[in-house]
Amino acid sequence: MTFDYDYLIIGSGFGGSVSALRLAQKGWRVAVLEQGARVDAEAIAAAKEDRGKLHWLPALRRTGFFGFGLFRHLVVLKGVGVGGGSLVWGAVMLEPKPAFYREPALQETGVDWQAELAGPFARARKMFGITQSPRLGRMDHYLQRTAERLGVADSYGPVPNAIYFGNPGEQAADPYFQGAGPARSGCEFCGGCMTGCPYGAKNSLDYNYLYLAERMGVAVQAQTRALRITPLDGGGYAVATRGPHGAGTVSARKVVLAAGVAGTLDLLFRCRDEHRTLPEVSQTLGACVRTNSESIVAVLHPPGEDLSEGTGISSDFYPDANTHVTMNRFVKNFSSMRFQFGPFSSHTDPRVRALKTLLGFVLQAPTVFANWFARDWEKRVTILTVMQDLDNQLRLTLKRRWWWPFSRGLQSETIPGRAAPSYIPAANAVARTLAEVSGGRPLNNIMESLFGVSVTAHVLSGCPMGSSAENAVLDTDHQVHGYPGLYVVDGASIPANIGVNPSLTIAAMAERFAERQPSATQD
Repeated sequence: MTFDYDYLIIGSGFGGSVSALRLAQKGWRVAVLEQGARVDAEAIAAAKEDRGKLHWLPALRRTGFFGFGLFRHLVVLKGVGVGGGSLVWGAVMLEPKPAFYREPALQETGVDWQAELAGPFARARKMFGITQSPRLGRMDHYLQRTAERLGVADSYGPVPNAIYFGNPGEQAADPYFQGAGPARSGCEFCGGCMTGCPYGAKNSLDYNYLYLAERMGVAVQAQTRALRITPLDGGGYAVATRGPHGAGTVSARKVVLAAGVAGTLDLLFRCRDEHRTLPEVSQTLGACVRTNSESIVAVLHPPGEDLSEGTGISSDFYPDANTHVTMNRFVKNFSSMRFQFGPFSSHTDPRVRALKTLLGFVLQAPTVFANWFARDWEKRVTILTVMQDLDNQLRLTLKRRWWWPFSRGLQSETIPGRAAPSYIPAANAVARTLAEVSGGRPLNNIMESLFGVSVTAHVLSGCPMGSSAENAVLDTDHQVHGYPGLYVVDGASIPANIGVNPSLTIAAMAERFAERQPSATQD
């Protein structure tokens, strides 16, 4: 049988783009489907001036590149566009600590992941041009003083950044791939990494893996959504799509799902439970989804402060053995984020904390209103991302929603005794200390403090690895049990919380996946 492609990859984020290049280098015909648009420097610059051009809200006809998924117990932040999450990523590339490899979910697979990922990590680091920022600012200084006050000064330092630190405003020939890559311009230290880099300094996927993949002939079909995957008689798959020119079908010998956790799970659930085209997908699908044990807190600094100079994320520290903290800079088009933060409250019981938060709107009214109506808010605020490698779980299922019973959608459920946290005491301790050393005011994310909802940019798991469909969705080569040639290579295949930003780990897992695929000459 003749197929349109040898490999069809659904999604162009870290898993999809890495897979695309490496499979093309093995001689295969490869295509990538991406539901978002191509995002160039002009689109990024426009989005920085107009929030309507930043956000991905297709129901409201907003087709930007920063999206989010809302669930009962979870808010997921994501990138949507050619380059996936790398478009809105802070360019932080950290490896997991050794404890990650000791997690039962990894140990039970029987693979020595630390050994097997050593080479893939090295290749990914080289591809992303990882280095450290040569310029740390006032925000970094405050974070360092916070680490000192908490007695963990030795854990503070600059993060590995995937950014080109050439001369600002000066275009230079490709510095990474012997001239095969695009021309670059040095970092402007504008703090705008999370809304895309219009200068060509951030090493997002459209400047390395995906750029090189397209030069090798990989076909990237933007604004095209995969709707259904159907096995074909004799092998291979047909993928029903909807794109700018309407409905279509693409056939491929093999299919790689790399649509991010929510996108991948949604498509697999629909193929199993609605379309019945993949009925043998394991019942463990979505049974264990992780948030990287994450919490978002903030500190509003005094009027006149300007902490905006630097990369989006430039330093971090570890307040304890399980907890990792990074600071985040944002630019003006994120100023509406101020309304996500409110009273500072602490309690392990979500109901008590919600009541304390409501009371805080009265008792902490000066702080709340100072935050909501602050001039130059984006220059004065430090957003802290606090991550832990402690295990926690949510369940995602495909169900009818009470408020819209006419169709099914992904819904979250808690797992008693293992729920993903909406309150991390260490996060509040860090925010409180940062406020003390800087003269600022600590704030909590209202979704977490009032509604008990976890907020994360780093959702993981959902497609566990194991020996059979009875205990897992995937085998250790990322193949879906019962469906030869169907793979999952994104955050959904990460078996445990990483406790640090997961982009480098996803890229390394994709490197390993592609390495284990045959070349066109071997097949």
